[in-house]
Formats: sequence, structure tokens, C-alpha cells
Amino acid sequence: MKKLVKKLLTTHPNIGFSIARLTLGLIIFPHSAQKLFGLFGGYGYSATMETLTMQMGLPSVVAFSVIMIEFFGSIFLVIGILSRFWALLLAGMFVGIIFITQLEHGFFMNWFGNQAGEGYEYSLLIIGLALTIVINGSGKWSIDTLISKKQ
Repeated sequence: MKKLVKKLLTTHPNIGFSIARLTLGLIIFPHSAQKLFGLFGGYGYSATMETLTMQMGLPSVVAFSVIMIEFFGSIFLVIGILSRFWALLLAGMFVGIIFITQLEHGFFMNWFGNQAGEGYEYSLLIIGLALTIVINGSGKWSIDTLISKKQ
């Protein structure tokens, strides 16, 4: 019994960092596939670019960057390559999303459709996961870890 309690109380941060990285990548990927390919009910690249530039007023280079950071960042995070870099880009992007579109709508997401837009709680979760990766790295199960062990 004592061994079981000790095992339950022992932390494995490298595994936890891998879980954070995989969670972030797997959550962002469907959003990026909506924007880039029109999958999962999305509108695809052209319509997303039009929405981000014409309706939201973002410069085209920023709109393009949002789509590419989400798509390639999610894939590289799942694989575990340059995870700190991609997580930092995602964190920065979501800080921008909060200030550009969500801050005026408050904290809570628009669960019941009674707000004019989405709040920033989802973005804060993304930023928190991303900063965990930026600070601690990819975790045990990643290409980054395999590469760093060989050097």
C-alpha cells in the first residue's frame, strides 16, 4: 500500500509536458484545418483570408501568418519538433486575438449565443498550455528530446 501511495504522489513532469504539447497541437489542428482546407465545417483559405483582411481589417501578411502558424504549429507540436518556437508563436498570436477581438466581450465564451462575440477564456487556456511548453520544452515523447539526447 505504501508503494502505491508513493507512486501516486510521484510526479513525472516530462510526461506532463508531452501531454501539454500534444493537447495544444491536437486542439489547434482542427481550427487550422478549417481555415486552410475548409475541413470540419470551415470556409477554407480564400474565405478565411477575406474574413481576416476585409472584415477584421488585418493586414494580409498577418492573416496569412495566423493561418500558417496554426497549421504548421499544430503539426510540429504534435510531432514535437521546435515545440518551444511554435508554442511561443501560438501564445503571441492568441494574445493578439484577445486584444483584437475578444477583450470587449469579457471573460466567458459565448456558450449560449447571448453575446456579440467570444470571450477570452479559451485563449487563456491556449496561452497557458503554450507557455508551459515554452518554459519546459517538448517533454519526454518528442523529436526534440530524441535530437537533444544524440548531441
